[in-house]
Amino acid sequence: MISLLRRYPVIAITIIVFIGVLALHAIGTQNAGRWIATIYVGGFIAWTMNVMIRDVIRGHVGLDILALVAMIATLAVGEYIASLIIVLMLAGGEALEDFASRRAKRDLSALLDRSPRVAHVLVHADDPTGAEVKDVPVDDVVVGDVLLVRPSEIVPVDGSLLTDTGSFDQSSLTGESMPVTREAGGEVLSGSINGNRAVRIRAERSSADSQYQQIVALVRAAEDSRSPVVRLADRFAIPFTAVALILAGTAWAISGDSTRFAEVLVLATPCPLLIAAPVAFLGGLSRAAKAGVIMKGGAVIEQIARVRSAAFDKTGTLTQGRPEVVDIRPSEGFGADEILQLAASAEQYSSHVLADGIRRAAESRGLLLRAVTDAREEATNGVVATIDGRTVVVGKPAFVAELAPGTTRALLHAGEAAAYMAVDGRFAGVLVLADDVRPEAADVVSWLRAHGIDQIIMLTGDVRSTAEAVGQRVGITEVRAELLPPEKVGLARELEPRPMMMIGDGVNDAPVLAASDIGVAMGAKGATAAGDAADVVVLVDSLAGVVDAVAIGRHTLQVALAAIWIGIGLSLVLMVVAMSGIIPAVVGAVTQEFVDLATILYALRALRGPRVA
Repeated sequence: MISLLRRYPVIAITIIVFIGVLALHAIGTQNAGRWIATIYVGGFIAWTMNVMIRDVIRGHVGLDILALVAMIATLAVGEYIASLIIVLMLAGGEALEDFASRRAKRDLSALLDRSPRVAHVLVHADDPTGAEVKDVPVDDVVVGDVLLVRPSEIVPVDGSLLTDTGSFDQSSLTGESMPVTREAGGEVLSGSINGNRAVRIRAERSSADSQYQQIVALVRAAEDSRSPVVRLADRFAIPFTAVALILAGTAWAISGDSTRFAEVLVLATPCPLLIAAPVAFLGGLSRAAKAGVIMKGGAVIEQIARVRSAAFDKTGTLTQGRPEVVDIRPSEGFGADEILQLAASAEQYSSHVLADGIRRAAESRGLLLRAVTDAREEATNGVVATIDGRTVVVGKPAFVAELAPGTTRALLHAGEAAAYMAVDGRFAGVLVLADDVRPEAADVVSWLRAHGIDQIIMLTGDVRSTAEAVGQRVGITEVRAELLPPEKVGLARELEPRPMMMIGDGVNDAPVLAASDIGVAMGAKGATAAGDAADVVVLVDSLAGVVDAVAIGRHTLQVALAAIWIGIGLSLVLMVVAMSGIIPAVVGAVTQEFVDLATILYALRALRGPRVA
């Protein structure tokens, strides 16, 4: 109780004054009670007016004017007990908002509270006589450090497993309820909870670049934002105030009793509008986080709730993003293993998703990667490398054809992609890779179209034949292929109707994600650049998270607007009733508290989220 009073001193002082005034009233010294209440409420009015003037100077006209007029009116007609109740109600509204906000942010705060802070670094990890364990702040871990993760501890940074096997709970990262098993060399994400045996990992990323810390940064951005519906509630201030004053003035004019003016106005206090909207949006952010979707604030919720068109990247978004080499087609004068080995050696310097599949194929065949003396990556086009004095080019057909005029396009089946090769200016062959479509992709596209998103397009840098085959399988008829990042940005800006949502996963998607009305990043595999540029990050490795984001956004906006209208509706009904004089000012002030409570409880419905069908 003492801590609550310290947190909300205005409530404590008001309660003390209120009890004192009632005691003076009970012993027959009403005048003393009246003066004490008048002086205290007068001071509160002056403080509220000062805050209101500062807000007006900053360009914000809010609903405080209603409460101010109500307090002045009740004092003017001698309803000093009612004026104290209004003060208590406004101060109590702050406590209610704080409680509801903490309840709504519970899931977001859970992520922050679990953030790893200490890492156990193994000094002299290769010493067969035993390594020394040194505890260091997680921010001091550097790439290459060998770490000890004890049973049930949180993995501090992204790393690769050195122990033979390990079991990890990744539910807070990916939504996967069952523990996942990793073999030696497998990726272990920060924020995962280790199983029942100690393991060793080698740090692959610093703390700031690791998965969990990226999520924490996104959560902090989401918590700190201010919802546009709160501004929408502010825009109700002038018309709602005008209606309340008209009703109160009419009641005074008809009855000839100035008390009636105060009795109406005490029921027009603005707490429902000030509190309900932000509580609903915090609930929506929390519900989304629980579903594995981080939204960077209330503005994103409103935008995604109103989305009318959507664009998808292909590789890693509509497809699973792990293409495998299914065919090697060398040209005359080259061997299959030769071009695979050269391609894999050159692709050591590429971050493209096809590069990883080529490197895995070479490894599976036991081909050793050759030393590269010079290499450069041409963004979205391919890699040029010097290997054993030979110039090796791997990339898109148009890019390779510029250096090897004899390049010929390969015939590809649905779902296949190709990496073209040239060696010393000669066309060397084609590596054919297949990347399966995500099993949920067609259902997600169908759901979006069935829920008011009629314009759905694919924007990809991949070749047209592969892109169109994937589009046909998932239900997207409009496909724009072989695009460079600036071309993606241009098409995204032209796409109608608005708002427009772009879903992507890679570094090359970051520009178009940032340029879209709503950028959605598939971040389960650690696409840091895409996540930074996006407004929404899907942490689960499934496109179903996009459906969750849209559904939660729409549900949250509906709840926020409904809460606002519930507050306005109840206040207007009660004001009309109070015009007849049957609701005394004191009773009206208490009744308004129940309106506040009902509105906040309704706003908390955003925590439950929608039913996605």
